[in-house]
Amino acid sequence: MKPLHIGKHTLDWGARTYVMGILNITPDSFSGDGIMAKGEAVIGAVEQAQDFIHSGVDILDVGGESTRPGSEPLGAEAEMERVIPVVQALSERFPEALISIDTYKATVAEEALKAGAHILNDVWGLRADPALSGVAAKHNVPVILMHNRSNPASVEVRAQLGNAYIGSEYDDLLEDVKRELMDSVRLAEQAGIESERIILDPGIGFGKTVSHNLELIRRLDEIRALGYPVLLGPSRKFFIGFTLDLPPDQRVEGTAATVCVGITRGADIIRVHDVEHMVRVAKMTDAIVRTK
Repeated sequence: MKPLHIGKHTLDWGARTYVMGILNITPDSFSGDGIMAKGEAVIGAVEQAQDFIHSGVDILDVGGESTRPGSEPLGAEAEMERVIPVVQALSERFPEALISIDTYKATVAEEALKAGAHILNDVWGLRADPALSGVAAKHNVPVILMHNRSNPASVEVRAQLGNAYIGSEYDDLLEDVKRELMDSVRLAEQAGIESERIILDPGIGFGKTVSHNLELIRRLDEIRALGYPVLLGPSRKFFIGFTLDLPPDQRVEGTAATVCVGITRGADIIRVHDVEHMVRVAKMTDAIVRTK
């Protein structure tokens, strides 16, 4: 698998695990880390990014719309008001940092890429907005294509634990996820996005039950076998809370376990909230499983 070159940065797949730190520019993140709920968004985002960089983060992922099960969609204008000033500030303050924009809207992506973002992270795998693939191709940026079968009608709410998908149905979980991810790959390639710039995400927590999520992590190597780098995003998610009976702010150990197993199954990037802890977990796991 060829390394991915992004400006001065090179992601050498298989050499080590890369850590993506989550910057939620929202008032209502499921994990309780929504920056807007804590004060002025730009200042809060810069401070959190500085902490992440000090801890060894590789990518800063900026998102303005909550994707928790059952959340309400956010309009493009409102999303841009949240994220564009943050992307601009991060680009100016940390010019060497890799910045990802977490959006499925073409207009938001266009402005974020102009403002300094380097990577497009789409939770709908180019299926929500037909114009998004063209934006990515025009800017020649890497795209993260996530599998998603979210359906608000199949959400269960439990106090303290958060929301979870309970009614998602698959004929064959891994085969269905792989087929639908490759559908997204075809959309990317049809738009002119180079295969070397495609990263796959199995969509942990998106339209999947607790058992689905556990199986996906256990069999992540089957996603990796599709021939693309894989991002794993299990951080603080409901399946950890339901398994351990713990709220989002007490899921760091559960997240660490999923990260360890995910790396052994081929994860190339881990997307996490607790960057300091997970950088250490990734380094230790890499030392065990990635041998030259």
